[in-house]
Amino acid sequence: MSLKKTLVIVESPAKAKTIAKFLGSDFQVEASIGHIRDLPGGSKEMPAELKSLPWAYLGVNVEQDFEPVYIVPADKKKHVNFLKSALKDAGALYLATDEDREGEAISWHLQEVLKPKVPVRRMVFHEITKEAIQGALLATREIDQGLVKAQETRRILDRLYGYDVSPLLWKKVRPGLSAGRVQSVAVRLIVQRERERMAFRNATYFDLEAHLSTAQGEAFSASLVSVASRRIPSGKDFDSATGKLKDPQMLQLDEAAAEALQKRLSGEPFTVAKVEIKPFTERPKAPFTTSTLQQEANRKLGLTAKDTMRVAQSLYENGYITYMRTDSTTLSKEAIAAARSLVRTQYGPEFLYDSERSYATKVKNAQEAHEAIRPAGNTFRLPETLRDELSYDQFRVFDMIWKRTVASQMADAKKLRVVMTIHAADAVFQATGTSIEFEGFLRAYVEGSDDPAAELAEKEKLLPSVQSEEKLKLRKLDALSHTT
Repeated sequence: MSLKKTLVIVESPAKAKTIAKFLGSDFQVEASIGHIRDLPGGSKEMPAELKSLPWAYLGVNVEQDFEPVYIVPADKKKHVNFLKSALKDAGALYLATDEDREGEAISWHLQEVLKPKVPVRRMVFHEITKEAIQGALLATREIDQGLVKAQETRRILDRLYGYDVSPLLWKKVRPGLSAGRVQSVAVRLIVQRERERMAFRNATYFDLEAHLSTAQGEAFSASLVSVASRRIPSGKDFDSATGKLKDPQMLQLDEAAAEALQKRLSGEPFTVAKVEIKPFTERPKAPFTTSTLQQEANRKLGLTAKDTMRVAQSLYENGYITYMRTDSTTLSKEAIAAARSLVRTQYGPEFLYDSERSYATKVKNAQEAHEAIRPAGNTFRLPETLRDELSYDQFRVFDMIWKRTVASQMADAKKLRVVMTIHAADAVFQATGTSIEFEGFLRAYVEGSDDPAAELAEKEKLLPSVQSEEKLKLRKLDALSHTT
């Protein structure tokens, strides 16, 4: 008599296909295709004995501890029967849905609906690699009822908020609007910002920009910072509610005053008063969370948040990256070792940070079971070796994740900030510059750019080498208008 197979259930067919490659013939891997149970869509979908109750339209018993009523939707019944049939021939059931609230709830619903008579274990992993899957088989656990209740609470709140508040919006505002646990709070924040915008009082002010050159013909620009010891304001110096200066001792130039000063200073000598050079360092950013991945993919790659998650999910399900829904910025010891090894081999030991870098997660209530989003595996495959395996967007997102992860273990960038102070009569101008002394992590990853080499050049603003008391040539003096 042959041994029965172990039935493994995950959420998606793509994930099932990838996992099946690592498990062998003793396992049958199937997909739940998302949730198999949910709250009824309305009274019509409620069990007959509950349809007439006043709360039936909600699918939540608001009269008795907000107890939810669950049903298997009509479009899921055939698939549920298929899973039940598969379970009949199985010797054990492993629930391998994602290790978050939604994944835990899907596993619980599967157990409740399938009613298995064989041993049931919860199997979790954060990446779909052979090592991770085999490790998960050896470290199974029970279903986490805390996560299940957390998801259930969110689902009930979604239903109460949406089904009770949305009809009110239809009556008071216009038909077709919807309210929600998340979107209504977001609308409130938008309204608050809009009210701030409406109450904002702008201000117009002027300053001067001097276009100068050294005796050697090296050109640069400097901005007016004070006249007769009174500082020239910038936008942040104005009160947003009144449009007035917060500090009345500052000098607000109007157009006439700026032009008069322009005319007066045009005949004055411009002399270097001092040059200050201050070293500073720039640290690499933490590895990606869900939100930072979405933000950076939009800036670098022009992808929407939705498209980013679609691409990231396909990368995860096919074993290229770790789980893409995470608030955590931490990396496993193995991932840190993999990143540091790549820094040595790809960039050189001088680009490696002295010790392992760790990044604290700033988000409250983060689901810390997950790592940050990183390349899958204990050794990271080079992006170029995957170019033929991945689609255009998959490659770009993977390349960005790879570089951000590796850069997180690289040395700080070392820079110099140069501030040149220039006097012209009673006016003071300043020019600022930045130079990169050591690229550090910027060799691999520049935030907001998909071309680190090109972006590095833009990150430098070099000033000419000058000495105190050196005379400068004024090429042009512009009066510039600004509005807050």
